[in-house]
Formats: sequence, C-alpha cells, structure tokens
Amino acid sequence: MSLILITGSCGLVGSESVNFFHKKGFEIIGIDNNLRQKFFGKDGSTERVKKEIIRNNKNYIHKDIDIRNYIKLEKIFKNYKKNIKLIIHCAAQPSHDYAKNNSILDFQVNGQGTHNLLELTKKYCPDSPFIFMSTNKVYGDNPNKLSFFSNQKRFELKKSHKLYKGIDETFSIDECIHSFFGVSKTYADLLVQEYGKNIGLKTVCFRAGCITGPNHSGAKLHGFLSFLVKQSLVSKKYSIIGYNGKQVRDNIHSLDLVNCFWEFFKKPLKGVVFNIGGSRKSNCSIIEAIEIIENKLQRKIKKEFIKQNRVGDHIWYITNNSKFKKYYPNWKQKFNTKDIIYELINSYS
Repeated sequence: MSLILITGSCGLVGSESVNFFHKKGFEIIGIDNNLRQKFFGKDGSTERVKKEIIRNNKNYIHKDIDIRNYIKLEKIFKNYKKNIKLIIHCAAQPSHDYAKNNSILDFQVNGQGTHNLLELTKKYCPDSPFIFMSTNKVYGDNPNKLSFFSNQKRFELKKSHKLYKGIDETFSIDECIHSFFGVSKTYADLLVQEYGKNIGLKTVCFRAGCITGPNHSGAKLHGFLSFLVKQSLVSKKYSIIGYNGKQVRDNIHSLDLVNCFWEFFKKPLKGVVFNIGGSRKSNCSIIEAIEIIENKLQRKIKKEFIKQNRVGDHIWYITNNSKFKKYYPNWKQKFNTKDIIYELINSYS
C-alpha cells in the first residue's frame, strides 16, 4: 500500500487530507504533537480531532513527534523511504499575535521544521511530491496599500481595478511589514521553492487566505470563521479587532483546498507557487460574516470594537486562483462563505 506522510495531521487541513487520501486507498502516517494547545490553550487543542481520525481511518498511523526534532523525523523517513509517495506539510505555528511574543519558537517550527522535512525528502524519497501549506501573509501588508473605498459593510476595490478579481502570484512580497509569523512562513515558502528549482524536488507552495471547515479548532488568536461561529453560539458576543470590522477576507473550505492537493499529486511540478483561496466566490468582511450568522440564528450578536488592528492584518485580501486553474482545469471550487458558515454552525450545534 502507498504511504502518504502528513504533518499537522490533526489540524484543519491535515485532518481533511487524512480523510480524503484514506478514502483514496492510501495508508497515512500522521505527525502531530498537538502543539496548538501550547499556542492557544484548550480552545486550540486538536485532541478531539485526533480521536476521530484514529477511530474512522483504519490505515492511519499516528506519530506524536515535533517537526523540529530531526532525529525522530529521520527514523520515519528511513523506515519507509521510497514507499512514501507524497508529503503534505501542514504543521505550523499559525498566529501573528503568538509569533510576536515568541519569535524564536515561531521560526523554529515554521522555518527549521520545514527545512528538516525538505532535507529528509531529498535524502529518502526525492521523487515524492512535497506540498507545503504557505500563506498569503508572505505578501505582508502590501495589499493594504491598494486604493480601497469603504461602504457600510466592507472595504472594496473598484471593478475597473486590475486586482479586482484578486491578488495573484506576481504581487510583491518586499518593502512591507509581514509580522514575525509572515516572515517565518516566507522563509519556509522560499525554501520550498528552492528545493524545487535548485535541487529538482517536486515542490509546491499553496499561499492560502483563510482556510476553514468543521474540523477547525478555532481560537482567539487563530481561526477567524471557526472562532467567530463558536463565540456567537456560546457567548453571543465577538470582539472585532481593527478597521471597524470592514476588513475583507476570502475563505476557502478545507475540502476544496485538499482537492487542489489531489490535482497536484496527479501532475506535480517543481518549485511552483499557487495563490489559492476563496476568490470572488467566497469572501466576506467580519461585519458581513456576523450578519450571516445573525440571520441564520435569528438573533443579534453583541459586538465589541477594538480600534487597534493586528500588525500585518489585511484590510482587504481576495485571492486570484487563475494560475492554479490554468494548470489544473479539472479543479472546481464547491463552497462559498455562506455554505462554510452554515456547516460550522451545524458542527457546533
């Protein structure tokens, strides 16, 4: 049986990948030591998801390993070698706020951890595609320099603007504030590209916007829609940080994203970058997201407005998926923001 190695296997994208590829008949080696609980406390724990994965996937092998530990990782690669047919690297420290106060740990996880996995892939299974979950935060706050206008509920670009359909891969990552999280992920992103273009590994960086789905362990510092729905259901209030809640995020369902992985796995490239996200099909401001939840629940949510925005937070970010669609025309995006929010509400109810 072919093996797939998935880091962060109990997180949102990792667990979606486990379920998806298990159904395709693969054996899965999942690497996850629930470091999210250290980052975000009990709300961020992936223990519930871990139990579900083990219960529902008979060909899933769980390894409680920290990706910073090269020696323990090497034992896995050395044991399975070329039987590993795909590496999906989702493990990360994913929060701006946490990284600012813990920049060394953030870089060790996002930078060193990624470097470890690339070296081991090169050494033991160099023909295996390597999928890296990057982030749109590699562009720092450059998107905030665009010419927005503001209406009652959101910031927006004019339809005549060249980036109205979204930000593509030609957008600059330079001369901007990234946040420490953005920097560590940018390092990893560039490293993944280099192992593809310089060494010849089949690597890809998926620069995603907001990813979400029912397996998301949303917490205050990470997991926008998931945490918003949870707060709306449990405490019936939500703190909006900066921009009066008009900042626009695009939202891609984790299953739509993992279907991108499947397309890449079937026809891999070397050192390629794809912006991937909700696009014009699935995006909203925080105010609009709250409104969708209020309409669904038929009740108001108390809103607290915090004036100071997060460092590196985007005022507006919509992804242009055109490059990926050009290379992989069979990929179809299924979920929009309303679909995602309704599914989250049902999962918490």
